[in-house]
Amino acid sequence: MSAVLTNIKSTALPVMESFYTIQGEGFYQGHAAYFIRLGGCDVGCVWCDVKESWDASKHPSVEIADIVTTAAANPGHIAVITGGEPLMHQLDELTTALQNAGLRTHIETSGSSPLSGKWDWITLSPKKFKAPLQEACDAANELKVVIYNKTDFAWAEKYAALVKPDCKLYLQPEWSKSAAMTPLIIDYVKANPQWTLCLQIHKYINVP
Repeated sequence: MSAVLTNIKSTALPVMESFYTIQGEGFYQGHAAYFIRLGGCDVGCVWCDVKESWDASKHPSVEIADIVTTAAANPGHIAVITGGEPLMHQLDELTTALQNAGLRTHIETSGSSPLSGKWDWITLSPKKFKAPLQEACDAANELKVVIYNKTDFAWAEKYAALVKPDCKLYLQPEWSKSAAMTPLIIDYVKANPQWTLCLQIHKYINVP
């Protein structure tokens, strides 16, 4: 797996894929968004559905100017940086360029690497395999916890206590176990209405 690169100024980044679609999860669910999936991850979730993103060296290095030009060519105004674990890279230059092009900058991160970049929205999705840093909890606009088994509810509450009071709280069934976990999440949200059920609607409507 790749080493953390957050102390290095970036003029190019390893891009596994990029695409214009509908945001399928969280507070901005249903909004048009341009996704930029960066290569590199040192978290290693066993249920990850994009394990091919883990090795940054397997993906082409793309100049930031080219990334931004392609993103800005779409009519939507949201650019979502995801991975892999995108914060393994220094993202100041990318986010500044995206914002200068008129795009909102959103990130989906485990929070396990130091923050970089200028963000309009931070989705923190903590993982048991590598805990998030407190700075990520402090900055998060939404907390999205993937529920893989019953014990994950208590784990979700642990991080709900670490984020700021106005942080949006979401519980999302792990896709391969959604049939078993979704009813449990529904019951949990009914008993704990500070949480919201989060479904991956892009998988139901068959878009990227």
